[in-house]
Amino acid sequence: MPLEATMMIIDNSEFMRNGDYQPTRFDAQSDAVNTVFQTKIDSNPENTVGLMTMAGKGPEVLVTHSKDVGQILQGIHSASQRIAGSSDIPTAINIAQLALKHRQNKNLRQRIIVFVGSPLEGQGADEKSMVKLAKKLKKNNVAVDVVAFGDGIEEGEKSVLRTFVESVTSGDNSHLVSVPAGTHLLSDAVISSAILAADRGLPEGMEDVPIGGGEGSGAGGGQFEFGVDPTLDPELAMALRMSMEEEQARQAAEAAAAARTQEPAATSTSSAPIPAPAAASTVPAEATDDEEEAMLKQALAMSEEEEDVEMDEHEGDGDEEMSEEEAIARAIEMSMQAQQEEEKK
Repeated sequence: MPLEATMMIIDNSEFMRNGDYQPTRFDAQSDAVNTVFQTKIDSNPENTVGLMTMAGKGPEVLVTHSKDVGQILQGIHSASQRIAGSSDIPTAINIAQLALKHRQNKNLRQRIIVFVGSPLEGQGADEKSMVKLAKKLKKNNVAVDVVAFGDGIEEGEKSVLRTFVESVTSGDNSHLVSVPAGTHLLSDAVISSAILAADRGLPEGMEDVPIGGGEGSGAGGGQFEFGVDPTLDPELAMALRMSMEEEQARQAAEAAAAARTQEPAATSTSSAPIPAPAAASTVPAEATDDEEEAMLKQALAMSEEEEDVEMDEHEGDGDEEMSEEEAIARAIEMSMQAQQEEEKK
């Protein structure tokens, strides 16, 4: 699991009062912030998370580096009381970088997650200024993830945020997630996207399917593997995954066994002796259907004749047995008659 110090920049501009994300954009953003915090801390107990705003009177750090969810919730509540003005993305990112630079554990890698729910203005809409800032962050080994929603989603071919993320990324460590309004939750889209894939233990490319955000959106559909959020019930998710792997192994073993049984059958068929030429009574290979039927009838008639012959032979054996008994009786009578004639003489 990644060992990181993360600074989250939330949008507290006037656009956060909009209700296209239930119940409001700011509340949906707050839920996503809480989800990111829990995922980061659960993935590695050494991780720290900070929180700051980028609108109102100006960007302001609310929480520097913390492992306490209470501080994050307090910071969100404080930001909800300061919804005003417009966003200043470049200034907020620079301040977040300075906060990460002064982290206590220098072994923690640096990451900034920016929530953008309002239109880009000022230097934030200037592509050259954003690319220059991206190169500076890349030089200092700072990864940046951008969550665009509401008015922060850019339309058309030109996308300042996409260009910024492409310029700051190093080894695919930065991502842009665009989440349009809909029935899904912003927090579900974030947790199932590439932003938290490493923290959830998912290999690269295994994050969920994007939500209609177009190419490069990278937003998840809120549909977790097996329908279970592994961050909420890791034991159930692991059990379901192991069950699926066992079923796949069983099916593979059955397929291999079937292949092994078919191979000896094919070998025995190929090695069987060639049958001798058919006798005259067998059906020729080129015989028509009528000829085959006629020959079958003939064979049946011959078999019936053979049965009749066998029955006659059995009856004949019975007659022979009766004639032998009569012959013996006659021989006894003849011998008795011969004796009587001798006595008379």
